[in-house]
Amino acid sequence: MNFKGLFFLCFVMILSFSLKAQESNAPIFPKKGQNDTLRVASTNDNGTMIPWILLNEVTITAARLFKSPAEQVAYNRLRYNVLKVMPYALFAKRRYEQLEQDLMTTTEKRKQKELVKQCDKEIKEMFNREIKELTITQGQILTKLIDREVGRTTYDIVKQTKGGFAAFSYQVVARVVGHNLKSTYDPSQDRDIESIIRSSGFYQ
Repeated sequence: MNFKGLFFLCFVMILSFSLKAQESNAPIFPKKGQNDTLRVASTNDNGTMIPWILLNEVTITAARLFKSPAEQVAYNRLRYNVLKVMPYALFAKRRYEQLEQDLMTTTEKRKQKELVKQCDKEIKEMFNREIKELTITQGQILTKLIDREVGRTTYDIVKQTKGGFAAFSYQVVARVVGHNLKSTYDPSQDRDIESIIRSSGFYQ
């Protein structure tokens, strides 16, 4: 074998090795089936592309066992109260989020005051129409749920939209009738309320 033949043989061997190395490093996709028509995300796991689909969260709970009939009655009463006020908390969440979005659309102080006034009017109308009929217990649960949904206490919301003096005045009145606008929501402490909300179907 002459020098040119040896050189050509070495070149072919090197090229062949290089192609095999590239093929081994290329990602391996799963073969499509006859009915595969959906595009899905995938993750490269050491060269193998693994398809995956994000599924909705599924909550599995066991049947509640009560120690006594009185405990079951108390739980049923709590469930009734939570389901009674939850729509109001969700309304407050949606309306407050809308107000924040509206406020970001303008820097004019007068326009911002008009937006806050309109939001305050809508909430007052709902209060005069429905919320004023709530019991003290239902009102206490509502303030907790507003903190859960909005991420801020009722006191903080009033302070931002109406000012510190208004928030203080509302808090004084609320405390007289057994409410606390500064009530916060803690899922670990309010386990029963959290369980009721998650099984209620409000977020389906």
